[in-house]
Amino acid sequence: MSWSTRPGAAEAAGPGSRPQEVDAATFRELMSGFPSGVAVITTVDEDGVPRGMTCTSLCSVGLQPPSLLVCLDNRSGTLRAAVSRGAFAVNLLHTAGRRAAASFSAPGPGEFGKFDWEPVEPRGMPRLVSDAHSTAVCRVLRTVPGGDHTVVLGAVEHVVTEDGPGPLLYGRRRYATWPSA
Repeated sequence: MSWSTRPGAAEAAGPGSRPQEVDAATFRELMSGFPSGVAVITTVDEDGVPRGMTCTSLCSVGLQPPSLLVCLDNRSGTLRAAVSRGAFAVNLLHTAGRRAAASFSAPGPGEFGKFDWEPVEPRGMPRLVSDAHSTAVCRVLRTVPGGDHTVVLGAVEHVVTEDGPGPLLYGRRRYATWPSA
């Protein structure tokens, strides 16, 4: 059996060869070459305390119903709170949101006291007013374990968008700005 679609790869690797294990550092290096937008996922825990974490693992899923998914670290209090509450918000950061991206990437609930935020209905999820160009409030539809992260599928119930700076991007371990047209 060949593990590659490249012609001649099986012969070059030898019969019966298998792909090498990939360590975390190599995988991080691979994924750093795939830039993405930056979001802060927010929710409220059972005590009413806002929680948040930076996330670049985010994508749309479908239109019927409007849905998206995020991948959250299994050790995160944000994941536990989102699942317990049954809701979360996706705050898509703009270029002026680098400080929020850095703050919410550290372990812990996030430093909400350092940022302008407000609850957004219908579920009272925290919206980062000064740092996000768009916020989607989502109802948790399903979770799927995925190694050290959990995929959280959410139905988008409400969206807030604002004009302003372009999206914040992250790739090759640095932030970038969406180029102007």
